[in-house]
Amino acid sequence: MKSNAMLYVLVLILALSWGYSWPLMKIGLAYIEPFTFTFLRFIFGGVTLILFILIFQKGTSLRFPASQWKHLVIFGMVQTFAVFGLITYAMLFIDAGKTSIVLYTMPIWTSILAAIFLKENLSRQNIIGLIFGVIGLGLIIGEDIYYDSTANGMIGIILILIASILWAFANIYFRLYLTEQPQLPITAYQMLLGSIGLGVCAFIFERGSSITWNIASIYAILFTGVIASALCFSLWYYLLRNISTITAAISTLLVPVFAVLFGYWMLEEPLSISMLIGGGFVVFGIFISQAHFKKIPFFR
Repeated sequence: MKSNAMLYVLVLILALSWGYSWPLMKIGLAYIEPFTFTFLRFIFGGVTLILFILIFQKGTSLRFPASQWKHLVIFGMVQTFAVFGLITYAMLFIDAGKTSIVLYTMPIWTSILAAIFLKENLSRQNIIGLIFGVIGLGLIIGEDIYYDSTANGMIGIILILIASILWAFANIYFRLYLTEQPQLPITAYQMLLGSIGLGVCAFIFERGSSITWNIASIYAILFTGVIASALCFSLWYYLLRNISTITAAISTLLVPVFAVLFGYWMLEEPLSISMLIGGGFVVFGIFISQAHFKKIPFFR
């Protein structure tokens, strides 16, 4: 088992980077159409990883057994094309912070699927942590839905919810079929394969649309592609290999907390008392789920 301290640091890096990427995606969409933006993001991410492997990991093979390509294609189509195609399109209708909150119901679906298909133990402690996390997410998003719900907003939320379930499915699929394969090539190929579908959608629905190239749009593509995709998904699959799927999924509940804070700071998205209280519930839920209470029988 890897050092707990190192794993916690990786989770924090992941949460901060993914949280920061949400307002950047919103900024990018002000200059680039959604499918085009996401296509460029994952092309840059995939190519960056391939170059990294060729330059710094020359002993790592980019070849895969023929039997594994089917799983790679399915994985890429779900994780990159379906999940992020839905996410980016939905962000045309709803705030970046709210988008991340709905998406990170993912730990709920992942925990359920992991218990069913991976036979992982969903302990009482995990369940309690999830309950606190869900209450926190509900507090963060509930007020806004109640007072400001619109047809477009509800469509966006439904699309993100579908993306959340698909991401959970992708997590389980990775654990079932791809954990024995080299990590970085898997990450690169799933992004490049998924970007094919995104490129087709961009060609069909956004052909002729202009792209505004400036510092903001270029930075948004580079950060979300290289850091939030190439680096962070490599970290994510590393975590899935080294800790339980349920533990990794619950830990990502931190991401929407950072996304809301970054959205408030960068985009002046609303930050209410209920959001702050909800963030506290999320953090407490993660603590409950991950801490060890050896002297408290209730948590054994």
